[in-house]
Amino acid sequence: MTRRGAIALASAVSLLAGCSAESDTVGAAASSPPTTQPTAAERNGETMRIAIDVEGTTVIGTLNDSEAARDLVALLPVTVEMSDHGGVEKTGPLPAVLSTDGSPSGADPDPGDIGYYAPSNDVVLYYGDQSYFPGIVVLGTMDPSGVGVVGALGGTVTVTITSAD
Repeated sequence: MTRRGAIALASAVSLLAGCSAESDTVGAAASSPPTTQPTAAERNGETMRIAIDVEGTTVIGTLNDSEAARDLVALLPVTVEMSDHGGVEKTGPLPAVLSTDGSPSGADPDPGDIGYYAPSNDVVLYYGDQSYFPGIVVLGTMDPSGVGVVGALGGTVTVTITSAD
């Protein structure tokens, strides 16, 4: 091998080694474990705390910055008769339609989420795991006690939502 050939070969090996090291670094960064999932309120920005009175027990909720959440705030105070639905949520009709502008066409709410089911104009308090369903808009979250409070009550319940700010 000539001196020129050896230099070319050494340059090629060096170049490939550099690419390999760079791609390993990029691959390592790309395979880093994801951070924890943000709550509904963190995903959309916190705007207002609400008090949810469920048959005499108050649960605090935090609404996100969606059109639907802002419309709910405009209705406060509001009292809703809610019934159990599917063993995972309490639902009840609101006196006015909430805007869903800017909201996804559906959602997969978590236990503790506060939602709006647009097709029937219902406010929803989730105490169990509801899978993705079209028409659901997540409005925010209840404090951790909300799941137990809402889930413990069977049948129809009266819920009053007011501003906690």
